[in-house]
Amino acid sequence: MDHEFWHTRWERKEIGFHQESVNHYLHEHWPDLTGPEKSQVLVPLCGKSHDIWWLHDRGHPILGVELSSIACKDFFEEAGEKVMVTPGSPFTRFCHDDTLELWCGDFYQLSPADVKNVRWVYDRAALIALPPPMRQRYASHLSAILPESCDILLITLDYDGSEMTGPPFNVTDSEVYELFSDDFTVERLRQNSMGKDDPFAKRKGLGSATESVFRLHKR
Repeated sequence: MDHEFWHTRWERKEIGFHQESVNHYLHEHWPDLTGPEKSQVLVPLCGKSHDIWWLHDRGHPILGVELSSIACKDFFEEAGEKVMVTPGSPFTRFCHDDTLELWCGDFYQLSPADVKNVRWVYDRAALIALPPPMRQRYASHLSAILPESCDILLITLDYDGSEMTGPPFNVTDSEVYELFSDDFTVERLRQNSMGKDDPFAKRKGLGSATESVFRLHKR
């Protein structure tokens, strides 16, 4: 899975991973994670997620990173919001104002200086968008660039891999610990079983699936 794969998915509008509403786990767990603090949030592989507006409306400056320029354009156009586009390398910046920016480019080009003000990371669809060989690089890059004491709200999905080929890919709880425990304290906040009648499971032909919510605290 390379850049071309994702560019093609967005060009063909094959974006079944996009949710039309704000994620309910974000509603439930974000207030406990952050309290009253309103520091910057990094949203990796953000697509055009409505979750970004939800976070921004609650006072958080947002830095989203997305490979597809289509996703970045759609994010603002579908909300009816103006955007200033600044071409550049390694990122083209789509800026609503100085508190909401989507950087279009390769996530692995982010440097520690780019995220020095980030206090939280919200990952609903980044880790599970990556096949197994790519996940260690993703986890290692987050570990390398994030400031100390940064927290991540991570949402994962696990299912029988013989029943479906991702994305989204199945990520077990044990893999989360393996990927992150060297540099992060890993706490599972919730686990929810999705029955075969769940809309997602039914659409994908899954007998069952499990969603887990984690808090990762960088040591």
